[in-house]
Amino acid sequence: MSASSSAVMRTDGAALLTPSGDPVRLRGVCIGGWLNMENFITGYAANETLMREQVRRVLGEDRSDAFFERLLTSFFGEDDARFLGENGFNVVRIPVNYRHLERDDRPFEIIEDGFRHLDRAIEACGRYGVYSVIDLHALPGSQNQHWHSDNATHLAQFWLHPHFQERVKNMWRAIAERYRGNPWVAGYNLMNEPADPSGTAVARVYEELIAAVREVDPDHIIFLDGNTYSTDFSMFEVPVPNTVYTLHDYVAAGLGRSPHYSKDIALEKFLERSEYARSTGTPLFVGEFAPIYENDEAIDAPRRQMLTDQLDIYREYGASWTSWMYKDLGRQGVVNARADSPYRRLFDPFVAKKRRLAVDQWGSDGVGIGEVTQPVQDLVAREFPNFDPYPWGRFDWVRTLLVNLLLAQPMAEEYADLMRGLDDSELDALADSFAFENCEVRQSLLDQLRAG
Repeated sequence: MSASSSAVMRTDGAALLTPSGDPVRLRGVCIGGWLNMENFITGYAANETLMREQVRRVLGEDRSDAFFERLLTSFFGEDDARFLGENGFNVVRIPVNYRHLERDDRPFEIIEDGFRHLDRAIEACGRYGVYSVIDLHALPGSQNQHWHSDNATHLAQFWLHPHFQERVKNMWRAIAERYRGNPWVAGYNLMNEPADPSGTAVARVYEELIAAVREVDPDHIIFLDGNTYSTDFSMFEVPVPNTVYTLHDYVAAGLGRSPHYSKDIALEKFLERSEYARSTGTPLFVGEFAPIYENDEAIDAPRRQMLTDQLDIYREYGASWTSWMYKDLGRQGVVNARADSPYRRLFDPFVAKKRRLAVDQWGSDGVGIGEVTQPVQDLVAREFPNFDPYPWGRFDWVRTLLVNLLLAQPMAEEYADLMRGLDDSELDALADSFAFENCEVRQSLLDQLRAG
């Protein structure tokens, strides 16, 4: 997979330069829910590893492996890369779960075959002029407190154990060795949304990861997310050469978490989160942003305006961006599995139950059955009035434990049980529901992003 040329994308002050040396503003999408699966994207409950274990329980190892291989093959392929390139996008950010590259029971042994889907995505995107940012989205031990780092708990153990950190160094050496010199790899996003509660380990770990990459690849750009879910850059001092400090720029109102919104609020948050990059003259890159849609025009119309406002701000400041995200069941993606697809027909009632119970953290009110959850929230607030846990406070801490773990984990069994009795052709049809040819485009979102 390594290319022979060392001409790759690089930084030049606040600019990004193509391998041929031309300035470029990157605009694209994150391929979320694919090589790192997330519950609200493909509809399951809890975290990816638990979901896969439950599907294996129902289908058996061989049929489970075949189903997931078919799903990964269908979810992103040549047609998807062509669609992105033909619509003017020039970058994808590809979240990857470490479990594709290494097993917990065989640490430090790189799984060569685990690169196969990443390889073909990078190659396909390159054919259509689309660069790839490789994003290690889930790390051993979990680098943050929530489901999208494949975390089965609310604890980020990655920061506490050097063993986990050494394994990630080893993985990045292998990734950098494989893609060294590849002109269609824009760079390496070393860690998605770190959340080090102490704030003291993240800078040291980044320094060690950068050194591991540079041992084998001196040329590719390194992308560094800030601490506390890529919002806090206070741990960085002098910028590292050929490095982009990546912010995530979600607007609370666009996630249903605040009734208050104005473009001034969006601008204030962007300026706050981008201050380090702007003050150091390094490139501006928004790795994730965008509202969640409810498929209710009264809610979605102002959220589309939020997106327009953010894209205007990024254009004004010359910021590159990758929207969260490309493909899903119809909440946030540019491309959606159709409502009449086999997958949606089977799982839509299950997804509706998850929403009723607020089991998914993303796009949920966090309350669900209020007569159950609110008394617990009130109890904790009353008995522990000064309790303000990292990263997002009491409300988030209670809902994570109460609905996103306590209720979500048994629902993972329920998800898998819906596959019981399906034959191989029916399982193939479920997986193929995510193939581009079987999906529909959210045209309003596509039009907005193309204009951004």
